[in-house]
Amino acid sequence: MTANRLSPADDALLRRLQAINASAAFNRWAGFEVSSAAEGYAELTLRWREDFGQYAGFLHAGMIGALIDTACGYAAATLCGPVLASHFNVSCLAPAVGERFLAIGRVTRAGRKQAFTRAELFALSGDVRKCVATGEALLVPVAS
Repeated sequence: MTANRLSPADDALLRRLQAINASAAFNRWAGFEVSSAAEGYAELTLRWREDFGQYAGFLHAGMIGALIDTACGYAAATLCGPVLASHFNVSCLAPAVGERFLAIGRVTRAGRKQAFTRAELFALSGDVRKCVATGEALLVPVAS
């Protein structure tokens, strides 16, 4: 999605998610950045740091899970407000090696009591974009 011009509603969603992101200590430490948002949609980016590597130098599966979970949560939050993950799963498709990473979360279905979401994680190196993981999350709205 990542558009140069956001609608006023999408710009407001983006600013709201960026504020939520800035309030989360883990996300600040990791350097997660919310780069785009629309109803039922969110993009999250992360620059590679050696701290994120596992023994073979790939992005650690724990960080992959955190990116998938957060992208799904932010996509759901655009429709449901504050949410918590009830369940999520991740499938690693290829070694996650890149200069940057892009997680794209989308809402599959949102109701009053739960939201079903899915996300893809891409490794970015120069002009190359490779899907390295996918995941799904079931989220529940919580009172703010």
